[in-house]
Amino acid sequence: MADLFLIARIAGRTVAIDSNQVDSVVDIGEIIPVPRAGQEVRGLAALRSRVVTVIDTCAALGLPPSGQPTARAVITLVDGHHYAVLVDSLEDVAPFATLPFAAGVALDGGWARVACGVVERDGDAVLAIDLRLLIPGTVLAE
Repeated sequence: MADLFLIARIAGRTVAIDSNQVDSVVDIGEIIPVPRAGQEVRGLAALRSRVVTVIDTCAALGLPPSGQPTARAVITLVDGHHYAVLVDSLEDVAPFATLPFAAGVALDGGWARVACGVVERDGDAVLAIDLRLLIPGTVLAE
């Protein structure tokens, strides 16, 4: 059975995000830094008369900063709070079936923590991620 996925690029990698985790996609304006916040929290931003916490995906994945300005974000709702997860770009929305990882597949860095399978897009395997696991302190019940 196919589910609807948002195809995006994060830290230079194409990923698939289940649409059930996507509230909206937006362009982020000014981001106000939050003193003493972890490096994963880029800051706060105003979005449609509400404040969202902006997540730096490279930092959340334990990767070096991309060095590229990022203004696109996927809004997700976790435990009643809205988060803006920064992405390099947004490519497509399409139905895919989530497939398990092939035996012996190893993922580096934080990718292993957020990965939940793969989808096949135009003959290429695209990493399916759980967007909620990029939010600091989030632990999902099994």
